[in-house]
Amino acid sequence: MNAIVPKPEISPRCLPRLLACLPLLVSLTPSARTQTIHVDAAPDHAVNSFRPTEALGAGLDRISRASTDKIFTDSILKPMLSAGWQTVTYRQNTELHVEAWHWNPEGAWSDGDKGYFVGNSTLGEPIRHSFGYPLPHAGFSQPDGNSYSRLTDGDTNTYWKSNPYLTEAFTGQDDSLHPQWVVIDLAAIQQINAIRIDWADPYARKYLVQYFTGPDPIRHAAQGSWVTFSDGDVTNGKGGSVTLMLSHLPVATQFLRIWMTESSNTCDTHGSADKRNCVGYAICELYAGTLTDSGLHDVIHHTADRAQTNTICSSVDPWHTAAVINDRADQVGFDLFYTSGITRGLPAMIPIAMLYDTPENAAAEIAYIEKRGYPISYVEMGEEPDGKHCLPEDYAELYIQFAAALHRVDPKLKLGGPIFEGVNEDIQVWPDPQGKVSWMGRFFDYLKSHQHLADLSFVSFEHYPLQNCLIKWSDLYDEAKLVTHILQVWRDDGLPPGVPMFITESNIASGADESFVDIFAALWWADYIGAFLGAGGKAVYYFHYAPEQLSHSCGATSPGTFSMFTITPDFQIKQPDSQFFAARLINLEWVQPGSGEHQVFPATSDIHDLVGNTLVTAYAVLRPDKQWSLMIVNKDQQNAHSVQIAFDGLAAKQNHFHGPVSMVTFGSEQYQWHSNIDGGTADPDGPAARLTITANPSTRYTLPKASVTVLAGKLRD
Repeated sequence: MNAIVPKPEISPRCLPRLLACLPLLVSLTPSARTQTIHVDAAPDHAVNSFRPTEALGAGLDRISRASTDKIFTDSILKPMLSAGWQTVTYRQNTELHVEAWHWNPEGAWSDGDKGYFVGNSTLGEPIRHSFGYPLPHAGFSQPDGNSYSRLTDGDTNTYWKSNPYLTEAFTGQDDSLHPQWVVIDLAAIQQINAIRIDWADPYARKYLVQYFTGPDPIRHAAQGSWVTFSDGDVTNGKGGSVTLMLSHLPVATQFLRIWMTESSNTCDTHGSADKRNCVGYAICELYAGTLTDSGLHDVIHHTADRAQTNTICSSVDPWHTAAVINDRADQVGFDLFYTSGITRGLPAMIPIAMLYDTPENAAAEIAYIEKRGYPISYVEMGEEPDGKHCLPEDYAELYIQFAAALHRVDPKLKLGGPIFEGVNEDIQVWPDPQGKVSWMGRFFDYLKSHQHLADLSFVSFEHYPLQNCLIKWSDLYDEAKLVTHILQVWRDDGLPPGVPMFITESNIASGADESFVDIFAALWWADYIGAFLGAGGKAVYYFHYAPEQLSHSCGATSPGTFSMFTITPDFQIKQPDSQFFAARLINLEWVQPGSGEHQVFPATSDIHDLVGNTLVTAYAVLRPDKQWSLMIVNKDQQNAHSVQIAFDGLAAKQNHFHGPVSMVTFGSEQYQWHSNIDGGTADPDGPAARLTITANPSTRYTLPKASVTVLAGKLRD
């Protein structure tokens, strides 16, 4: 006879807010129900394979100059390495700040102490520090830093200039195939019927002046179109200061664009000795508004700071001078990076600057590293071109030029990109002549049509799926779907068969908050890495490897850090946080440390809440030591769950763990974060709980609430 189970009673105060009471409902679920995790263990059903020394890494970014000597010491490096991350990716940060990167402070300029810089590839004193140099011809008002655009800085002696490497002199193609542009964001809808352009040399002979019909051409590129003003088509530009009456009646718009397709090829202020000075486009200042008999009523704000009217540009000339250097932030020198022990002696992923650099400088960098005998796994080309609004055809053209220069140094180099910012959906850009809006799809198309698809050895991107300061516990339910989905997006865009996908920089969000130090982070990391490898990803990198202080970006009550540790202002480690413990479960418990091949098999659970969210997710690998290892995430904040493990697709006697099973758990019972006026602390703060179970077909495994559990053992022979 079936047992009669009383119907759960729900407090009347819960009825108007049923969803808010789901934890209560879950806690009342009859505990007698059998809950099962199924592993599809048929030998031919593996969905992926990986080697921990290649697939589970961490990223080192540019750090403050003052912190370099403190981080690269045993007191910091040993705890970092104890987390178990293996290979390292060196993050290239200068391009986010629109800076040229002097990877070697020693090198040669094209013109005295200015122009185009190439680092010295000859071996000399070990490089401990390297720095960025802000570009004086920038056209971005709001890069990641304190720079500003020369297009609206109020100074007619400064100018924006486009990248010479995107002109016919270097592409071998007509300039119209790589149009250059500037966009003006007026911050609000304005009445516009005129524009004044103070051209520098080289100027545009052919260009269009346009307005956008949609809400935002940068954030929502496909939701609207660029329309040329009735009198905005210029086919015989003469340069100088030009005021154009664009239409008889003003047009209400927030966004303007100048689309340039033919250059005068006249030389800029740096002279004619270097052909790079004499190609592309340059503008001193922009003005826009309504033109009346009394003159142009200008609605643009001109100032040499970030209060200026915002402009965005297609590219920037990497010409710069030795006079302005950002030496507050340190791109750690390659010799310090490779000899400190942080790489474990493994090949490292190395970047080259590309958006704001020269092929010669990139080639010299790789030559230097190889002369030192430092091992390189892969080379990332540039940094976040989507964030710098580079059109895919322009990025692809630079990619081809730089790839050629690098392969002349070493034909065996494995190159890749585009190193996208963390996104959850396809990146869309303004339609091409065929109406295609997918950035990645058009990047693939360009490489293929120019017979350079073989230069793409991997595709890399970043993963920051959530919005800091708005993160809630239920966001845990989405991570497995988000990371799986974005891998499928790149496949749908035309990812070439056999090209692996790497996430080379990742964390919960692009800004830290309390979720980073709460138990939330441990569950998120386990779910994310398990889902990524289960969906076919080949390598994933934790960010940020080096310790950082707690950030209060969301206010005093929600501090967080990208790091695995909390530290003092003088970089002394105070205690590990939840990300550290998650790292150890992933790297030292779930996988067998080393270079052995792990096979990934699908795993599913039947544990859901009343609205269908999966409360328990599981990730199964068959390790080189022939043990099956399951990393199981219980996202239920309120309840433990007792589960059975079934290995499907095998003989009946092999469908369960047999004999000793190691069980390691880290969750809310082992770790709790407490915010306070000083930032916060964890109490308890680990360690993970351990026990050994002797398993048989009826064994049930208890997954504590809000926890990550690793089960490892063998099946019956």
